[in-house]
Amino acid sequence: MLDFNGRSRRLEYWMFHVLLIAQIALIMGLIVAFAPRDGGALPWSHPVTLLLTLLAMIAAVGWFWAGLALSVRRFHDQDKSGWYVLLGAIPYVGGLITLVFMCLPGTAGPNRFGPDPINPDLTDVFG
Repeated sequence: MLDFNGRSRRLEYWMFHVLLIAQIALIMGLIVAFAPRDGGALPWSHPVTLLLTLLAMIAAVGWFWAGLALSVRRFHDQDKSGWYVLLGAIPYVGGLITLVFMCLPGTAGPNRFGPDPINPDLTDVFG
């Protein structure tokens, strides 16, 4: 999962993000469920809430690196350098530019980054 080499399909990219959103929603739901209800206490004063928050912070580092590697492999699938991922750092429009690239299909057949992840052995179903 943390491999920056090779190519990734659009399906892999989008399923990663769907599962990421589900995991974040679950963790946030647990944090809210264990947060103290009295008005005076800080939300982090409950030990379970503090533990869940710390685990979420540790998981966020892993999610960041896995997402970065997956984005690089998506650019590789389009026969572009992984450095294109830095387009996301452009203020205001970088995320939109990256989103457009992540929606584009990859190159058919092998490219300089490896075989086609959809059809690696170049077999034609109807051929």
